Amino acid sequence: MSAGPGLEFEYEIAELENSIASLERQTERTDEVDKEIRSLKKQWLDKVRDVYGSLNAWQTVQVARHKNRPYTRDYLNLAFDEFVELHGDKHFGDDRAMLSGFAKLDRFKVMVLGHQKGRTFKERAACHFGCAHPEGYRKAMTKMRLAEKYKMPLICFIDTPGAYPGIGAEERGQAQVIAESMFMMSRLKTPVVCIVIGEGGSGGALGIGLGDRVAVLQHAYYSVISPEGCAGILWKSHEHAPKAAAALRFTSVDLKRFGVVDDVIEEPLGGAHRDHHQMASRIKSYLSRTLSDLETLPVDELVNQRYEKFRRIGVFLDTAAVG
Repeated sequence: MSAGPGLEFEYEIAELENSIASLERQTERTDEVDKEIRSLKKQWLDKVRDVYGSLNAWQTVQVARHKNRPYTRDYLNLAFDEFVELHGDKHFGDDRAMLSGFAKLDRFKVMVLGHQKGRTFKERAACHFGCAHPEGYRKAMTKMRLAEKYKMPLICFIDTPGAYPGIGAEERGQAQVIAESMFMMSRLKTPVVCIVIGEGGSGGALGIGLGDRVAVLQHAYYSVISPEGCAGILWKSHEHAPKAAAALRFTSVDLKRFGVVDDVIEEPLGGAHRDHHQMASRIKSYLSRTLSDLETLPVDELVNQRYEKFRRIGVFLDTAAVG
């Protein structure tokens, strides 16, 4: 039930969790104590449904960034079998912010790519907090070619605030390599499924985000820029990040309505960070069902449908004001 230290808007939920935990630790459990625990658990369920059923855009960002939220490696451990990690881009080095490797998903042999943030500070520093360098995307492209060669479906897990913004990354062609990766994915002759599992920020997310099916978790977001970045540009201050988040329209509901994503995967009650196993089970079910649908399509039709899918995004007709 508990997800560790709560977010600011989870204060009442955290209080109920603490009360339940305190009662459950009592050595002498009477009928009155058990009745109180049942009552508190019902209150907890009602409160969580109420809070998570009405999250605003900024609260969604906070949930997507929760430190206990499952990352790519967690899903590899829980939903896949026989994962074999592949390293290096055969050009510069190995970027730990980008995971890649072979894996099995039920009856499918697949290639998996995904951003990795790390749990501890040491891991996060090594993974650059999920911000991949050019060598990360070059590594991804190498594995894409491998997946195409052996006719293996490609699965991409997106969870990054953006590509790494440092001088070294720019010197090694950050923008160019992201563009090349997107171009390659658009023409890849194998099924591609992308899932935004947390943050989907800017070009860093788009670099592995072109798929035949693009899904987003219920409390994840997918955006052209982070709320802080948008606020810094428009209002010259990160204090306006909540306002920017509301204006960007990047929640799962907005993304589905605008046709940016194909599917929204429902999270367990209270968010994926509260139940990793259940979230992994839902993702596994979605992937198995989607790959079964895609494998029946001829390769040429698969590529053409992927192209048309992204051509349709962003076309809107506004009624001109009369007079």
